[in-house]
Amino acid sequence: MFKNTISNLGRIRQVVEVLVRYGFEDVVTSTALRRLVTQKRRISWQHAERAVFETSRWERVRMVIEDLGPTFIKLAQAMSNRPDLLPEALIDEFQKLQSDVPPFDVRLARQIIERELGQPITAVFSEFEEKPLGSASIGQVHKARLLTGEEVVVKVQRPDVQEKVRTDLSLLHELVRLTAGFLRNHGLSNPQDIVDAFERSMMKELDYTSEARSMEQFRKLYEAYETFSIPKPYRELSTAKILVIEFVSGCKITDKPQLLEWGLSPEKVAETGMDIYLTQIFEFGIFHADPHPGNVLVRPDGTLVLIDFGMVGKLSKQQKYAFAGVFIGMARQDARSMALNFRRLALTADIPDMRTFEADLNDLIEDFTMLDVKEMSMSDLADRLQVIIYDYKLQVPGAVFLILRALVILEGIGKVLHPRFNTFEFVRPYGARIIAEQYSPENILSEAQYTGTQLLALVQTLPADLRQIMRKISRGDLRLKVELSGYQALMRTADRLVSRTIIALIAVAFLLFSGLSLLGHYSPEMRYLHGIPILTWWSLGITGFLFLILLILGTQKRRE
Repeated sequence: MFKNTISNLGRIRQVVEVLVRYGFEDVVTSTALRRLVTQKRRISWQHAERAVFETSRWERVRMVIEDLGPTFIKLAQAMSNRPDLLPEALIDEFQKLQSDVPPFDVRLARQIIERELGQPITAVFSEFEEKPLGSASIGQVHKARLLTGEEVVVKVQRPDVQEKVRTDLSLLHELVRLTAGFLRNHGLSNPQDIVDAFERSMMKELDYTSEARSMEQFRKLYEAYETFSIPKPYRELSTAKILVIEFVSGCKITDKPQLLEWGLSPEKVAETGMDIYLTQIFEFGIFHADPHPGNVLVRPDGTLVLIDFGMVGKLSKQQKYAFAGVFIGMARQDARSMALNFRRLALTADIPDMRTFEADLNDLIEDFTMLDVKEMSMSDLADRLQVIIYDYKLQVPGAVFLILRALVILEGIGKVLHPRFNTFEFVRPYGARIIAEQYSPENILSEAQYTGTQLLALVQTLPADLRQIMRKISRGDLRLKVELSGYQALMRTADRLVSRTIIALIAVAFLLFSGLSLLGHYSPEMRYLHGIPILTWWSLGITGFLFLILLILGTQKRRE
């Protein structure tokens, strides 16, 4: 830990300066970060010739993230999909973040490809375009042609990006350690868990073989579909740092004029796209998590193509049933069913009053059932659901928010292509299908087998566990570990109160002694001042000093 702190010291100082620049001095002065900045290093609180405090606190958080670079931007973008953890205003700011960066030199890209493949680039590609098709914080994409004639795209990871990301991840862990108390006091109860999850996501994104496996999995699931296609990854030419994929030509799904020119029905394209996506969620439980228009292409024959599988979401069977149950309960205007399915969906759900929870869900149902079909919006529903999740501190799987976000994106695409597009009409038949699947004989038998296996395992291990407990009891080795949380502040208050009480009692004792000392009979050697024994004066002085200490301690408490 000490070694990490020293190695990150320069970067941590930079982070501290950015925080101070944007008016987050309280984050620095209220945490261990205050030891890392001096008055000379303080800089003006200005941003783009505008006083920082003319902006909101959440805008300043975004400014800090933008200054800290791509890794922090990616973390914020990931957190923008977690309304159960962050307030809506901060999520709105995080969604404004852009991580586009200029491309790096094509000569470096060639060197990386040759090093990864272990042979000259001309031994693999007959053509390689120097101008990249696009670039991002992790890598960039070049179009090429294999010696066998197939057109491909090559994703190349940026030089040293892994080392930079690992350094920033180490820094994030260190910052969380230094500011954990401050973050918890401001409502972020598990910052370390968030950074751990982000680290796993980033390390997976840095390994292009993971994206290739996801593409192969989708190709297998949809091999029988004639209206949907996934580009082929060339695994034999791909490594952790380069990814070679089949090149697919087509237009963006929102390019309505081009669709009409090809003789395609935009309405049919929108319906096909929504059907494919809902199949991913409710049938397969694995879905493309970033279906923005640039990642959904349409071929001249009407085939839809998904590209960029860097972000893929997954739902377990039980999560899939619970998520569908929320929508089914809403369609049936059954707030209790919605509440129960929310509890099934949540990883942890400590709802103090289920009646209040059901009442809030019932308000949501009433608001949306009164709307005309044309007025219903997936965006509005997603916002309301996310507010409820945040207000009740429900920790639901991150995939749920990816689905809600994707449905909102798809609804936006649908409304461009289809004037009567309504997301709820597409979801309804899938809800009925999920109910049929959940209560099918095969699923009931599977659940019964799982429960039976768990009970059998319990019966098999129970005698041994009981013997071990009885053995510890007989030897007097059985111990109970009780862990209390949230009492630190109370203990500090009690400690201060006891200390001041002791000082006050001592002061009162000296005051009483001062009064009693006036009645004493002393030897001729006792000195007097203004007719009062010097012993009394000393006692009064000590009493006054102790009361002064109490006054100072009380003033400090009020300032805190």
